[in-house]
Amino acid sequence: MIGILSRRLRRDDRGATIVEFAMVLPVMLLLIMGLMEICWQAYLQSVLTGAVQKAGRDSGLETNVGSTSTIDQKVQSMVLAIDNKATFQPSSRLSYSSFSSIAVAEPYTDTNKNGKYDKGECFQDVNGNGVWDADQGTSGQGGANDVVVYTMTMDYPRLFPIYKMVGWANTAELSATTVLRNQPYASQNDSTPNTICS
Repeated sequence: MIGILSRRLRRDDRGATIVEFAMVLPVMLLLIMGLMEICWQAYLQSVLTGAVQKAGRDSGLETNVGSTSTIDQKVQSMVLAIDNKATFQPSSRLSYSSFSSIAVAEPYTDTNKNGKYDKGECFQDVNGNGVWDADQGTSGQGGANDVVVYTMTMDYPRLFPIYKMVGWANTAELSATTVLRNQPYASQNDSTPNTICS
């Protein structure tokens, strides 16, 4: 009798599907949650980018020159309507006299011909802060006809706890940047930069 039962149990494969499903389920759930996480990040990035582009256009108007903090709050409220747990880093605005001067170092005299600025070499203080900078941008919205690089950075908590399994941080950081020229509502400030040798 026992021999008959053991032969029947060995041939019985009715529970095999449950075992196979138990092996496949964790991988399938990980893939689904990972895909949802990536889609959520892409959606938040598109909302942030759109909000920053609109804010850049708004801040380039003469009527909004002094209201950059209000414009930043509008960007944040657009994103917070989608994800109310998002946090924001202070926005960055760098102004330049033209598009060609974006992210360009302040001109200097390379006395020792080593191809880089060394302390003591003469430079033109384009942004007026008294020190040589690898980026000659001036902090702030600038003036009429200036080119402004506006950046907003945010952090948001991940949707699912899978970040532990795939080596991600529990929060993700997104950033959006736009480059626009202020309206030519006045003459552009074309002051000659001081030459500093120290």
